[in-house]
Amino acid sequence: MLVSLTPEILLQAYTQGFFPMAEGQGQRIYWYEPDPRAIFELDKVHFSKRLLRLIRQERFEIRYSTAFERVIRACADRPSTWISEEIIRTYIRLYRTGYGQSVESWLDGELVGGLYGVSLGGAFFGESMFCRVSDASKVAFFYLVERLRGRGFALLDTQFANEHLVQFHVVEIPRREYRQRLKGALALPCKFR
Repeated sequence: MLVSLTPEILLQAYTQGFFPMAEGQGQRIYWYEPDPRAIFELDKVHFSKRLLRLIRQERFEIRYSTAFERVIRACADRPSTWISEEIIRTYIRLYRTGYGQSVESWLDGELVGGLYGVSLGGAFFGESMFCRVSDASKVAFFYLVERLRGRGFALLDTQFANEHLVQFHVVEIPRREYRQRLKGALALPCKFR
């Protein structure tokens, strides 16, 4: 029997190290707990000199959790996606409870890049990012890292490593270590917004 995705189920899954993805024609929800798990060490995230110069130019206006639905829909707007309509609806509900977060890059009043994820205690679970203007999502990621550092977060989970994340020095750790770090991070009284 299939169970509908709810914010409560999502939060419980995240506390146990699981996250959902939709697959196939029917966009059925599957649960994942990769081993190894990809994370960022918040004090070791790397940003190129070129990107840091761009950030100093303040070309983009950065906003936090002001256009969550637009961000998640932009992340899903690609030929092949694991972000189903059911996932979108559930994460929007999660956003309304204060757990769903977005970091948005705006240019001339237009949303041009960003990312979304979930914050629980001192853990942030990054889900997806999108970019309509060169470097807009990278700038949003920079501000995500700065916000997490500034607010005492201990874990930035990115689930899987890929070529794009290697430039920021993503690391992979065994599931057992991830679970230990997750437990410690969840105990922290951090607030994203």
